[in-house]
Amino acid sequence: MKFLPSLKQLEYLTALTQTRHFSNASDLCNVTPSTLSAGIRDLEDILGVSVAERTKRTVIITPIGHEIAARARQLLRDAEDIMILASSERDPMTGNIKFGVIPTIGPFLLPKILPALEKEYPKLKLYLREEQTAKLLKRLSEGELDIILIALPYDTGSFTVSVLFDDTFFFACHVDHPYATRKSITLDDLNDQPLLLLEDGHCLRDHALDACRIQSSSARVQFEATSLNTLVQMVAEGIGVTLIPEMAADTMTFPMGKIKLIPLKTPASRKIGLVWRSSSPRSTEFNLLADVFKNANFS
Repeated sequence: MKFLPSLKQLEYLTALTQTRHFSNASDLCNVTPSTLSAGIRDLEDILGVSVAERTKRTVIITPIGHEIAARARQLLRDAEDIMILASSERDPMTGNIKFGVIPTIGPFLLPKILPALEKEYPKLKLYLREEQTAKLLKRLSEGELDIILIALPYDTGSFTVSVLFDDTFFFACHVDHPYATRKSITLDDLNDQPLLLLEDGHCLRDHALDACRIQSSSARVQFEATSLNTLVQMVAEGIGVTLIPEMAADTMTFPMGKIKLIPLKTPASRKIGLVWRSSSPRSTEFNLLADVFKNANFS
């Protein structure tokens, strides 16, 4: 009879690889350090190799231990997917979903959509994480997140993408700006303006430039900020102009009487979409989730 590692033993190994500390790893697994240590020894007996070198102060994972831990993480994700698949068949849109969202969407959209989602699916609980797109996609690929809400276009590889709606850009300037009295702004008008943009790493920066057909190398970037709120405050002080997505324009509180929002004569926009692993056992549920976003009234 062939003996195989148990999922519990593999869980102990992945926790030890993550923490490099028996006590911290045991806390992650909700067991005592002696239980975890015994489980690692049993795993080594079954495999016939050493996965960790132990000293009084440190734990060093062996090269083969790292390889086994990487495979173990995938096995544990697959086992979890089996449980999720069974649960979703019994009672769809219930339980927990680890949900990622980018900073230029989360504060403006989620307060509007979460009440509708709770009303439609009261047994569903979202655990939210806000980060930039690249980090969210990495966490999604590693199974740390189940689904993410991002702005498109963006290279999402082999993930499944459900486009929800377009988010139109508005030109934002101080009320004393020469363009403030205009009913619309042409794309050519933007070329010689001191733009205030988010810093590199925020996809809103690239989406705004691309949508308005402005070359990043030729844009007159006056200031780079870490948040939309900072950009708005700078515009309110007359330091420059910026492009604000409609989602934020409808939600943000602008300094009283200091900012004018003007539509672009040739509409420019980014797309908002949900992204998940194509292999996810909850794909059917995620399509239902996308329908809630698409059918919500954001006015």
